[in-house]
Amino acid sequence: MGIGMRHMDSLTEQELLALAISLEEEHARIYADYAEGLRQDYPASARLFQEMAEEENEHRRQLIELYREKFGEHIPLVRRHDVKGFLRHEPLWIVRPLGPDKVRKQAEVIELETRRFYERALARSTDAGIRKLLGDLAAAEREHIDRAQKLSQELLTGGAKATEEAARQRAFVLQVVQPGLAGLMDGSVSTLAPLFAAAFATHNTWETFLVGLAASVGAGISMGFAEALSDDGELTGRGPPLLRGAITGAMTALGGIGHTLPYLIADFALATSIAICVVLVELWVIAWVRSHYMDTKFLRAAFEVVVGGLIVFAAGILIGSA
Repeated sequence: MGIGMRHMDSLTEQELLALAISLEEEHARIYADYAEGLRQDYPASARLFQEMAEEENEHRRQLIELYREKFGEHIPLVRRHDVKGFLRHEPLWIVRPLGPDKVRKQAEVIELETRRFYERALARSTDAGIRKLLGDLAAAEREHIDRAQKLSQELLTGGAKATEEAARQRAFVLQVVQPGLAGLMDGSVSTLAPLFAAAFATHNTWETFLVGLAASVGAGISMGFAEALSDDGELTGRGPPLLRGAITGAMTALGGIGHTLPYLIADFALATSIAICVVLVELWVIAWVRSHYMDTKFLRAAFEVVVGGLIVFAAGILIGSA
């Protein structure tokens, strides 16, 4: 949560319109970049995103006209990262080659987030002209979501997959998989250093177990609070903050406790060997989840996770052996 960020409920109608103008300009440029990146290999998809870019530019023009009518020429700078609740999107639009599947999924998230923004802004606005335009734009964003989902059906299943199932899958990834994966990664990796530092410093399995348990529980509480306070889920569709916090906290604690439990065994060498095996299993599970749900190639996911884990593991051993 950034310092100085505003909550959407604190924005005036003038600031809401300024933010809407900024969002539409950003989305138009993103979709134009999608179209350029897809043009050579996926011309039909490129045409769709070019049309969406032109529509976003038209939305921006309408918003600016209304803003000038209501508030004059000066438009204050209010951007998505100035307001709490917006996601940070991976900059796929600058990646080449550009894959249509990842682009489609990101476009759906962007449009869903923008639709929620317009609906909340509409609920807070009292001016009839502003309410009408915000309502029209919310409807347009819903149409964009439908078009992105249609593209999904054409690309992936020939139109057989139901829209409802796609929506449930997106919600599951946003509300369960992402917070759970973040917790599992933090718990599995961040607790390695204190656990193995204690192990090689004391060669006492019970004391090592207590250190690992404390690190796991502490990390779980910290990550749970951080996730719950990151955003309220209303704009992003990430679900209730308390539920996300509970999932992240539980998975963080679980990730640390997994390689801590072997130190209940009195034999230090055996306990350490089993703990290392558990760590390898945890890292494999993290890589599999990232590959299965996050559109990351398994080998790349495994490499990134294992390298990070090995660095933290080595740091713990070096500190404990000093």
